[in-house]
Amino acid sequence: MPVNFCLEVSGDYACFTRPEMKVERVSYDVITPSSARAIFEAILWKPAIRWQITRIEVLNPINWISVRRNEVGKVFTAPTAKQLSGQSTEPMGFYVEDERQQRAGLFLRDVKYRLYAELHFDKAKDMNSDYGKYAAMFERRARKGQCFNQPYLGVREFSCAFRLVDESSIGHEPPPISEDRPLGWMLYDLDYSDRHNPMPKFFNAAMEQGVIQVPAWDSEEVRG
Repeated sequence: MPVNFCLEVSGDYACFTRPEMKVERVSYDVITPSSARAIFEAILWKPAIRWQITRIEVLNPINWISVRRNEVGKVFTAPTAKQLSGQSTEPMGFYVEDERQQRAGLFLRDVKYRLYAELHFDKAKDMNSDYGKYAAMFERRARKGQCFNQPYLGVREFSCAFRLVDESSIGHEPPPISEDRPLGWMLYDLDYSDRHNPMPKFFNAAMEQGVIQVPAWDSEEVRG
């Protein structure tokens, strides 16, 4: 029953950070399935459903930009009960100037993708009774540009625009770039079967004529 929904997303900048880079932010060449899934979830998310990315089409040439930014190297923690009651002399915050770090980042610029995803249900009985309702809800929200939170391209400061691509008009849309490129092992998503210790999953991605075929979550191509 699941059918593909298609979104066209675009933005001035994007950063799909490689996890092997510990200090500097370096982006993958293209959007990752987990980032694409987050865009669909920003438009419609319910506990009973999940989005499976099936295909990524790269519409703009892959261009890079190097940016040096100021970041804070410390996480702000909530004040304790003793601090709130005045029993502790430790400060509740910290000075940004003392924790500021300058880091370089290698980002993507002028990105545009077509993302294909299937709507799945965790339980078969939910799929039989509610699939049409949730599919219509997603189409209505995407067509109007509605979202629960602003979708972004990898990091929250790089917001993206999106529009729903109708199945009837896909053949009239601009084609992907005509480029083949091996992308190597790319982050697929996080496995939350153990909520206290989520594990990353990877797949060996390749772009053929601007198209990346994304395997299913439970396929042998996806490895931990």
